[in-house]
Amino acid sequence: MENNTLNDWGWNSWFEQKTQQNTAHTLARVVAVDREQLLLVDQSGHFRGRMAGSYLHRHSLVRDMPCVGDWVHVDRQPEDGFGIVQGLLDRQTSLFRKSAGNNVDYQMIASNVDVVFIVQSCHFDFNLNRLERYLVMVSEGGADPVILLSKTDLVTPDVLSSQLESIQSAGIVAPVITLSNVTRNGVDELEAMLLPGRTYCFVGSSGVGKSTLINGLTGRAMQETGQVSATGEGRHTTVRRELIRLAGGALVIDNPGMREFGILGSENSVSDYFSDITDLAADCRYRDCTHSGEPGCAISEALDSGDISQERFENYLKLKSESEFHQMTYAEKRKKDRDFGRFVKSVKKSFKG
Repeated sequence: MENNTLNDWGWNSWFEQKTQQNTAHTLARVVAVDREQLLLVDQSGHFRGRMAGSYLHRHSLVRDMPCVGDWVHVDRQPEDGFGIVQGLLDRQTSLFRKSAGNNVDYQMIASNVDVVFIVQSCHFDFNLNRLERYLVMVSEGGADPVILLSKTDLVTPDVLSSQLESIQSAGIVAPVITLSNVTRNGVDELEAMLLPGRTYCFVGSSGVGKSTLINGLTGRAMQETGQVSATGEGRHTTVRRELIRLAGGALVIDNPGMREFGILGSENSVSDYFSDITDLAADCRYRDCTHSGEPGCAISEALDSGDISQERFENYLKLKSESEFHQMTYAEKRKKDRDFGRFVKSVKKSFKG
């Protein structure tokens, strides 16, 4: 039997203040989600569980379903190897995106994460616009971002210096760590950041070295990794999200690579992240300024002077428009769902009558 405390798995004073603990239920944390089954952990160790039917009946939203990192109330006796989850606790932070494809809905990535490591490979994967997209996502969920530039052994010092300069020029203030899983440069700096009882999530595209990095942190091959391709990029092998406790007590979550990354309901975070642009917009002569050449447009003047790059402004417009569109579509979808639910209830009522 494992010896754990809830604090070992990320429990803190925030949850204590938010939770009126029901003594009839056990508190546990979601380690992994396998279709309809959950892998959970509490003081006694790991065990399996599933959601109670009553909870599923009352909650239909994707974001109300458990994800890796959630804290839950479980009906379970200490001698039982299986538990029934009765409900989710409030989330301190969350990571989510728009579901892949044409379906406009939330996809939960992880919850109750303290720090998100955004991993980009210096070799063929570095993309400033995508990096800003990730930073908006992290900001929306409330976690702290840290940028990891991996595979520094595959680029020249000049290329790495240029990438760091472009991050700084874009006004990005998140900490940046450069590292290599091959030379181990920068890995000690990363390990020094990992504190016991804190939860860290790694996100990024396929093949940037997330799983290899976590294998190095754990000291054993817990996450499968693929052979490096001829281009120097790894082949993505992570197929599910899982919360792993390191020997030093830090908690890490690996993630499958994200081919699509749509943002949903993040208008405020877009505005906050691009505050240099939104603050300037308040200085425009006309309140309804479209920032497309009107007299007295503060943003046009900043673009002309080089205070704001054209690329950053265009990315701001793109992310703002995308978030607003997806949020509007999601609201329409929810209205249709509610209208259909009312229709079903009225039909059932007519049969009873």
